[in-house]
Amino acid sequence: MKAENVWLIVMAWVMVGWDSCMGRFVVEKNNLRVTSPESIRGIYECALGNFGVPQYGGSMSGAVVYPKANQKACKNFDDFDISFRSRVAGLPTFVLVDRGDCYFTLKAWNAQRAGAATILVADNRPEQLITMDAPEDETTDADYLQNITIPSALISRSLGSAIKTSIAHGEPVHISLDWREALPHPNDRVSYELWTNSNDECGPKCDAQIRFLKRFKGAAQILEKGGYTRFTPHYITWYCPEAFLASRQCKTQCTNGGRYCAPDPDQDFNRGYNGKDVIIQNLRQACFYRVTNESGKPWLWWDYVTDFAIRCPMKEEKYDKKCADQVIRSLGVDVNKIDKCMGDIEANTENPVLKEEQEEQVGKGSRGDVTILPTIVINNRQYRGKLERSAVLKALCSGFRETTEPQICLTEDIETNECLQNNGGCWEDKTTNITACRDTFRGRVCQCPIVQGVKFLGDGYTHCEASGALRCGINNGGCWKKSQMGKTYSACRDDHTKGCKCPPGFKGDGLKDCQDVNECEEKTACQCRGCKCKNTWGSYECSCSGSLLYIREHDICISKDARGNVSWGVIWIIIMGMGAAALGAYTVYKYRIRTYMDSEIRAIMAQYMPLDNNPNNQLSSQLEL
Repeated sequence: MKAENVWLIVMAWVMVGWDSCMGRFVVEKNNLRVTSPESIRGIYECALGNFGVPQYGGSMSGAVVYPKANQKACKNFDDFDISFRSRVAGLPTFVLVDRGDCYFTLKAWNAQRAGAATILVADNRPEQLITMDAPEDETTDADYLQNITIPSALISRSLGSAIKTSIAHGEPVHISLDWREALPHPNDRVSYELWTNSNDECGPKCDAQIRFLKRFKGAAQILEKGGYTRFTPHYITWYCPEAFLASRQCKTQCTNGGRYCAPDPDQDFNRGYNGKDVIIQNLRQACFYRVTNESGKPWLWWDYVTDFAIRCPMKEEKYDKKCADQVIRSLGVDVNKIDKCMGDIEANTENPVLKEEQEEQVGKGSRGDVTILPTIVINNRQYRGKLERSAVLKALCSGFRETTEPQICLTEDIETNECLQNNGGCWEDKTTNITACRDTFRGRVCQCPIVQGVKFLGDGYTHCEASGALRCGINNGGCWKKSQMGKTYSACRDDHTKGCKCPPGFKGDGLKDCQDVNECEEKTACQCRGCKCKNTWGSYECSCSGSLLYIREHDICISKDARGNVSWGVIWIIIMGMGAAALGAYTVYKYRIRTYMDSEIRAIMAQYMPLDNNPNNQLSSQLEL
């Protein structure tokens, strides 16, 4: 056996051994609900397939069909004249097939071409559920892998047998698949990781990965710039077994004394780039992210990796530091900071960045080990499905707490706006086009809105009412309002936080109707002797006979002359009062001046002449002479 082949076997052993020795692989599961027949009704676990497009954040119901032929789905169903296409207004078809004889992906592709909405694969052995993955040895003739769009799930052998038995007895089996809780959605920010590789010579998988990076870049940068996501790229490395540290293969495929290795890109050790080159570029990309993240621009990573893939491909022999530095400078990033982060790859010591990447490969909490490239982890759960823009974006959007999703998650190609049909069954004011229906990625919620700073209160389904000081500015607070004869009256009052009340001169519920009160007929005003009452809209007019004047506040008629006499009397009283006050103030002023002058004169005379024992009396008598 050639040394190169031995090395490949050893590397494969190391890759598998990493999983078994240092961590575990977690199978991402989902809920499957059998709604009929009654004999097998209940909730069961199923394992998500790592291909196709799982409906993250949604659900799907369908009728199960177990084909009479081609039950392992390894051949085209057209050869057996079998179709799973649903009839008009019929339930989608969930086709049940058996495990074995061919790849899971081929089974899904054949089921999809026959019209199935979902494929369920029944396990053929009593074991824990596993993750159905795409084949590692895929070739260019397996283009169908990128065209699989239906969801897939592996179910236990016991459940598969129960479903087959029910169908054989003529009992229809209905199943609902629910992906709404497949990913955690605790808050308004989603954390996700992309485990990737800079290698562009690994065949269809590398091509699909580069294609995904280019197509997803725009959405990723929108989410990151808006603060909706926290993204981190990662890179898988392996170590060289101690027995091979001195070998040429270890030295060409590893850095830092065999601590960090990557497989040869084209599996040819005698030409082209080697694993060591891949490790260096992976390290450069990881450091680029760290430097730009520290500067507050982590989204530049997407520009760098896509530009590097375009400008520095292996097939053009540009997969090197010179080309990478040109890309880095074009993005306005300091190359020296990147080099400092990378450190010395030739040194026989630990590299802090690569060591941290190896430690991150090991699963923590609900997340399993990362052993598949590429791998996406969303809110600490591994994404299962097709590496395609809309599929991954759907999964990310399902990671937001409901009603906190960014606008990009509510576009037509990502989800269906349930508020467009019958307003989602929520409250709606068609006059102002205000609705309580709020579209979300998972469906809709009926929640009274806040419009122009005005908060609406209610259950959101049958009733929402404006509240607060500004509520009358929006549709008059939902209250009655009418204009007539140049006058406008409203039942909404800004000094009330809620409720409607007919204004004075009207009576009614204040919401839909306020009727004019006839004060004259009801004798609530203008009831004085000699008064004449005339009703007007919202008010009344009252007049007095002769020269009498009507006082509305007291509902009384008085003489105009009497009113004048009274007025002049009040004025004279005020004038006399002011005069008396002025006279009193003058008298006090004179008294204070006299007292002050007396004290000053006594002080002066005390300095120039002797006084008797009663100086005050003498001075007083002198002043009186």
